[in-house]
Amino acid sequence: MSAGKRTIQFKLNGRDVSADVVSHWNMVEMLQGEFGLTGARESCGLGLCGCCTVLMDGKAVTGCLSLAVLADGKDIETIESQEIDGTLSAEQRAFIESGGLQCGYCTPGMILMTKKLLDENPNPSDDDVRHYLSGNLCRCAAYPEIIAAVHRAAELRCRS
Repeated sequence: MSAGKRTIQFKLNGRDVSADVVSHWNMVEMLQGEFGLTGARESCGLGLCGCCTVLMDGKAVTGCLSLAVLADGKDIETIESQEIDGTLSAEQRAFIESGGLQCGYCTPGMILMTKKLLDENPNPSDDDVRHYLSGNLCRCAAYPEIIAAVHRAAELRCRS
């Protein structure tokens, strides 16, 4: 291992992993560079848009502002964890069905936040959805479709 790197161990999408990370890397750089996971994307670099959202120990964090070394000993969940054996999650299916993806750049963060919202509130109002997703920006302005997708995901979850 070269100078300036540190080995960290953590759970990534349900698997125990380790990575040699440079101390200044953020979570997105580590996920993309070490694991080839491109769902979390750095867009604003300021933690304001939500494109880089990942879950750390069940809490949403901005991957562009969270140093990779903070993953050490944690449970990290990315959008890639939502599809299991070729089956999309209720949230993923709902975003497709409702047209909540548009260009798709914000979609991973929106879907992870929708998962968190529905875990906490299985039947949110439109205002609940707007408030909960307020940290996630959509450049395509697909907000009506995103709200519809959240409600559709809630319906799909009830059926399973």
